[in-house]
Amino acid sequence: MLFRFLLFIAIWLLVDLYVFQAMKTAFTGPKAVYVTYAYWLFDIVLMLIILYVGASGKFAGGPPKGGSYIMGLAILSLAPKIIVTPFLLIEDIVRLIQGGYVGIQKMRHAAGSEDLHMWGRRKFVSQIALGLAAIPFVGTAWGMIKGKYDYRVHKVKIAFKDLPDAFHGFTITQLSDIHSGSLDDVAAVKRGIELANAQKSDMLVFTGDLVNNVATEMDPWIDHFSQLDAPHGKFSILGNHDYGDYVQWPSEATKAKNLEDLKEVHGKIGFRLLLNESVHLEKNGEKIALIGVENWGKRGFVKHGDLDKAIAPIEDSMFKVLLSHDPSHWEAVTVPHDKKVHLTLAGHTHGMQFGIEIPGIKWSPVKYIYPQWAGLYPKEGQYIYVNRGFGFLGFPGRVGILPEITVIELVKG
Repeated sequence: MLFRFLLFIAIWLLVDLYVFQAMKTAFTGPKAVYVTYAYWLFDIVLMLIILYVGASGKFAGGPPKGGSYIMGLAILSLAPKIIVTPFLLIEDIVRLIQGGYVGIQKMRHAAGSEDLHMWGRRKFVSQIALGLAAIPFVGTAWGMIKGKYDYRVHKVKIAFKDLPDAFHGFTITQLSDIHSGSLDDVAAVKRGIELANAQKSDMLVFTGDLVNNVATEMDPWIDHFSQLDAPHGKFSILGNHDYGDYVQWPSEATKAKNLEDLKEVHGKIGFRLLLNESVHLEKNGEKIALIGVENWGKRGFVKHGDLDKAIAPIEDSMFKVLLSHDPSHWEAVTVPHDKKVHLTLAGHTHGMQFGIEIPGIKWSPVKYIYPQWAGLYPKEGQYIYVNRGFGFLGFPGRVGILPEITVIELVKG
């Protein structure tokens, strides 16, 4: 582990030395020395902190809240350099080719070769590169300060021919991935809860990852999240982080006790926790089924979900809504299942907390891992909606992909 951190710091330092050449070229004059001091002071102090935390083993089982801010500062430092480095590399390749030409001409004693010389770094190139680098720097800083609590309501209307008439216009508010161990602003979180209640949906569901690792992370937030309200009930499931698999426990019994404590927390908030089971929702004498499975995921994530067990009591013809934390469960298990599940609600991806989402463009690196990563997706007459998450994990911010409160309206048609 120490070797990995030392290697990381060494690579970071090499990148710093390279990018610093652009700083020296772009900033000249008596004030340039202050830019130099600020540049190196920020990075060296940050490197030492990361090296200390890594060497002391404080990241074991996932970084603590303070560790996530160190990660955020590291991204704040490195993201702009990702922009600067390609400009410098292209410029250096051009300079290398030109320098080779000069050397050959001088070796051949060609006429006029005594006036040839290798180009130096061009100030305007470094200034353009640093100007563009300011974009990810400002974006990352904004994401850490404001973006992580900039809740957005996403409203989706989905039509189903076999929806019972009584449930035409039925609304569902979905929250996912609260990650209470990362939350640090009570006023901001309360605004998010109030915004969720303001949607006045018929039902509220939560699709997993209430905590980062430990049930007690939710203790300061129980009273706040218990204010969530919906006339047809509040239902929840477990996500991969809720099982405590990412921390070391003194015994299996302690880990099991933590999971039982977390299940009790769901009840304290007012959630009906669905553990591979289903319930009927009734309105004006007609019913639909709400199914909840435990986490089931690909890529090494736990597979405690049992759709067969949960869906067994449900008639084939009944309209079904499934809560399943990891969207990979949808294509792998839900879509090919003998019993049709009309709508699946998932979370898990967070939209990677980084990407671009503007009218006409929705992109995040996570799309190359999860085909269904944010929003609504249809397949074979079934739908999945993937919530972008209420909270955050690892990087203490959101850039482009903002925290979400989903409102889904079921309509007959």
